[in-house]
Amino acid sequence: MDLNYNINQLSLNISTAYEPELNHPARYINRLVEGLAIQKPNIMGRPREYDPRMLLKLVLLAYSYGVISCRKIERFARENLVARWLTQEQQPTYRTIARFVVSPDLEEMIQNGFKDFHDYLKAHGMIDEASFIDGTKILANANKYSFVWKKRTIKYSELNIEKARKLLQEIKQAEVKINVNGDSFNIDQLDTIVALLEQRIEELNQRVSETAKVSPNPAKQERRHAKKYLHALDHCRQKNLEYRTQAQIAGPRNSYSKTDHDATFMRVKEDPMRNGQTKPAYNLQIMTNSQFVLGYDLMQNPTDTRTLIPFLKLLAQNGVLGRVIVADAGYGSERNYKYIEDELPGHTALIPYSTMIKENSRKWRSDDRKVMNWEYHEDDDYYVNPNGVRFNFKRYAYRNDKYKFRRDFKVYQAEKYNENHQVIPQALTPRGNTKYIMINQQWEYFKAKARESLSNSNTYSRRKYDVETVFGNLKAYLGFNRFTVRGLKKAKRQMGIALMALNMKKMAGRPTIFGNSFRKRKNRSEFQMKFRTVLLV
Repeated sequence: MDLNYNINQLSLNISTAYEPELNHPARYINRLVEGLAIQKPNIMGRPREYDPRMLLKLVLLAYSYGVISCRKIERFARENLVARWLTQEQQPTYRTIARFVVSPDLEEMIQNGFKDFHDYLKAHGMIDEASFIDGTKILANANKYSFVWKKRTIKYSELNIEKARKLLQEIKQAEVKINVNGDSFNIDQLDTIVALLEQRIEELNQRVSETAKVSPNPAKQERRHAKKYLHALDHCRQKNLEYRTQAQIAGPRNSYSKTDHDATFMRVKEDPMRNGQTKPAYNLQIMTNSQFVLGYDLMQNPTDTRTLIPFLKLLAQNGVLGRVIVADAGYGSERNYKYIEDELPGHTALIPYSTMIKENSRKWRSDDRKVMNWEYHEDDDYYVNPNGVRFNFKRYAYRNDKYKFRRDFKVYQAEKYNENHQVIPQALTPRGNTKYIMINQQWEYFKAKARESLSNSNTYSRRKYDVETVFGNLKAYLGFNRFTVRGLKKAKRQMGIALMALNMKKMAGRPTIFGNSFRKRKNRSEFQMKFRTVLLV
C-alpha cells in the first residue's frame, strides 16, 4: 500500500504542536531566558514588535549551531523547526536581529543570565569553589593594516612642533609684518598666528587693489609670502589637532585601529605568515568551572598580567568568584599576589610565577649567579656568594614601574677589602665598581607562598582541561574567531551571547555523557540518578 504523500493537502497548522527532545539545547535556553523575568515596559518610542525574550532565545540557539551572521539567523528562524518552536512562528528580520545583538537591553539580560546560571549550577552541586581563569585573543572587525602607533604619533607631533617653530623664525626674517614672539612659542598659539596672517592678507589685498598700476608692487610680494606661510602653518595646525586626537583615542594603550578605535593591535595565535605580525583584537578573559563559563570580560590590554585585577573585581562584584583562584604563570606577578592577599583575604591563589619551573631545574640550582643559591645568614643579615664574597646590608630602596606600582628592595653591597685591607677582585665589576644586589623581600614571600599553595593542592592540574577546552569549543566548534561588530561595548555583548550559547550546548551534552556511562554500569548509584533527574527536569 502506497503512502499518501501530498504536499498540497489542506492541514490545520498549530505552532505549538512540535516539541524538541528533553535534552535539546533549546529547552535549556527556554528555561534560562524565562527565568530572567524580564518585563520592561516600553514607555518611550514605538511599541516593540518582538518580545526581547524571544529574540534572545533565537540568537542563543543560532549561536549554539555556529550561525553568527544576522542574515543567516533570519533564514535560520524561517527554516529550522526548533527555532520556530522557540519563536512561536515569529520571523524577525536581520535588521531587527542586528539591532538587538548590540542593544543595551541585551547586555543586562546576559549579565543576569550568567548570574542565574551560576546560582543554578551551585544549587545543584555541579560546580565547586574553584575559579579557573585564562585569556585568549579574538580578532576585531577591523582592517589589519589600519594601525596607529602611539610612539610614532608622539614622534611626529614633536617634529610638527619643531617645524612650526622654524616657520615662525622664517616669518620674523621675511617681509611679513605681524607681531609674533617666537621665543616663547606654544603650539596652542597657532590659531592666533593663523588669524593674524589672515588679517594681514586682507590688509594686503586692499593695498594691492589700491595700487593696482604700480609695478613691481611690494604689496603683492608680501602677500605672496604671507599666503605661503599661512598654508604651511595651517597644515601644522591641522596635523597638531590630528595627533592630539590620536593620542586621546589611544589613551594608555600603545596602538589602536582606525576602523575600530577600541581594538588594540596584539599578537594572536592565528599567524599564517609566521612573522609575529600584530592584528587588531580584544583580549577575552573568562572564568570557568566544570567547563562552564561563569564570568567573562573583554580587555584592551594584550598582557594577561594587567587584566587579572580588573577581572577579579568584576567577578567579585557579580558574586561568582570562587574561593580558589587558579590561573597560569602569565598572571603571576607581585602586584596580583598583593591584591589577592590584601583585597581578597578569604581566597586562595593557585598561580605560579614565570620562573617557577626553571627554578627546579638542575641548571638553575647550579648557577652561581642566582642569589637563591647563595648562603644567607639571617642573624647578621648578609649573603655569601660561592666565591666567598660577603654582601652586607647597606640601605633600603624602591622603584616605581610605569603603572605606578611601588616595589621595595634591600640593597646589599659586597665587601671590597679583606682582613688585610687588600682589594678583593671578586667583589668588583669589570669596570672596577663595587658589586651589589637588590632583594625584594615581598616578592620572595609571595613566591614561597605560591610554591607552598601549589604543592599542597591538586586543583591546579584541572586547569588545562577545564578552561582550555572552552576556548577550543568557542573557536573550533562555534567557529567564533572574529567579531562581526565594532566597538568594545558591542563586542562584549556579542561575546556574551556566544559564551552563553556554549554553556547551553554543554548542559545539553551532559545528560548524554552521563547516560552513556550508565549503560556501561549495571548498578547505578543514588547520586547519579539524582544528578540526571536534575538535568532533565
